[in-house]
Amino acid sequence: MSDLIDYRLEEGVATLTLNNGKVNAISPDVIAAFNNALDRAEQDRAVVVITGQPGILSGGYDLKVMTAGPQQAVDLVSAGSTLARRLLAHPHPVIVACSGHAVAKGAFLLLAADYRIGVEGPFHIGLNEVMIGMTMHHAGIELARDRLRRSAFHRSVICAEMFDPQGALSAGFLDEVVAAEALPQAIAKAAQRLKSINQVAHRNTKLKVRKALLDSLDDAIAKDKEQFKVG
Repeated sequence: MSDLIDYRLEEGVATLTLNNGKVNAISPDVIAAFNNALDRAEQDRAVVVITGQPGILSGGYDLKVMTAGPQQAVDLVSAGSTLARRLLAHPHPVIVACSGHAVAKGAFLLLAADYRIGVEGPFHIGLNEVMIGMTMHHAGIELARDRLRRSAFHRSVICAEMFDPQGALSAGFLDEVVAAEALPQAIAKAAQRLKSINQVAHRNTKLKVRKALLDSLDDAIAKDKEQFKVG
């Protein structure tokens, strides 16, 4: 397993820990490691927990790649959107334990999970693309439209509003907020609960519930590739 994603399997729970610098930047190599880890989790038939280091889940896409050239940026965003789609359709439950900040692609990881736990503290969670001069991609819009509460969708996507953990809970980025020291126990409780449900029924129901979103993401990913085609 790649050093960028630490994979640990314990009693039917696969913990995937992002480990790419101080902000856990999402690069092509990180996405490849993510997909390899998800392949392994499927083989292990494990509930998936995605987390980062204390204080940070992820600060978003690797800016060195995003600014290297138009094609590199298009390819990275496309791969990231495809990863989000895969998480949404993963056959076993996916938990994201947000150990601090979750910005841009970091926040989209939250929107692609089945259950999201955050920690209390002076952390920022949200989609800052418009703030930093990036027009939101179609796939990001569709994912946010489906998973965020209606009252927060426009504030988040169009106005780049960032939320503290309690605000992120209200907006729809998180399902639960706990004290930082209580995060391991909250993860264990959520994982045990999700292990106890019927996994085949979970997978089949998930695909039914999310069919419209998955179809929209397929169209959006194709549209983003076409709109930003280089050459």
